[in-house]
Amino acid sequence: MTTTTTPVDKQPTADSSGSAGFGRLLVAEWTKLRSVRSTVWSLLLLIVLTFGFTALFLWLTVSQWSKSDPAQQRQIMDDPAGVILGSGLTFSQLTICVLGVMVMASEYSTGMIRSSLLAVPGRIPMLVAKCVVFGLLVFIVGELVAFPAFFLGAAILHSKVPVALGDPGVLRAVIGSGLYLSMLGLFSLSIAALVRHTAGAITGVIGFVLVLSPLANLLPGTVGDHVHAYLPSEAGHLIAQGHQGAQDLLSPWQGYGVFCLWTAALLIAGGYLLKRRDV
Repeated sequence: MTTTTTPVDKQPTADSSGSAGFGRLLVAEWTKLRSVRSTVWSLLLLIVLTFGFTALFLWLTVSQWSKSDPAQQRQIMDDPAGVILGSGLTFSQLTICVLGVMVMASEYSTGMIRSSLLAVPGRIPMLVAKCVVFGLLVFIVGELVAFPAFFLGAAILHSKVPVALGDPGVLRAVIGSGLYLSMLGLFSLSIAALVRHTAGAITGVIGFVLVLSPLANLLPGTVGDHVHAYLPSEAGHLIAQGHQGAQDLLSPWQGYGVFCLWTAALLIAGGYLLKRRDV
């Protein structure tokens, strides 16, 4: 007597179809990202602070133009696009720092990381998917903020220093604002992957962005100049300047490349620890 077996159609899984599996990871990370209120509020705060500080700082600049130092006037005239974009991003970038930390660290504080890693035992694909989704979201929102902020600032500054999107280096600087914010978000996420604690990671990121730069300026001679130039946020924000400054050791793209290397190194370290650590 023989037994006849009926073949069962093999269902596609993450293992049998790597692209389909990673696609589902992207959808899962997007669902997690958009379903928490911190994402919406952080991005809304980014928009409000960028427009608010751009309008405030440039209005003060124009109103005090006749009383300002000639060196300050020359600095603005040399790179009006960088001044406009920097006015808004100086403080609004902190919202992306906090959001980048929360995207990663909040999974540890809520315990959701256990479910995520049970679904993706390999762990690294989950981290890559999180980086792709978050980086793209911040880049898109950053561009949607940068272009209107530039036009707003250009209109306020027009009576003193006219600047247009078609001027040399301006379009690259505006697009570079979104690139900078996107990389800053990934940099913050990588710190959170290393620290795994929300408050500690936020402190570390803000230390990199706001504290280390003034401290590096205190170092004497060319040592201080090079340390300052190669700090991650100091190098990265050069991409949002229209022209390389006389005191800048790196060009805009070189600076952004240094920022990318910092972020990549930290993400690699974070991925290694993610595989090695217990949840």
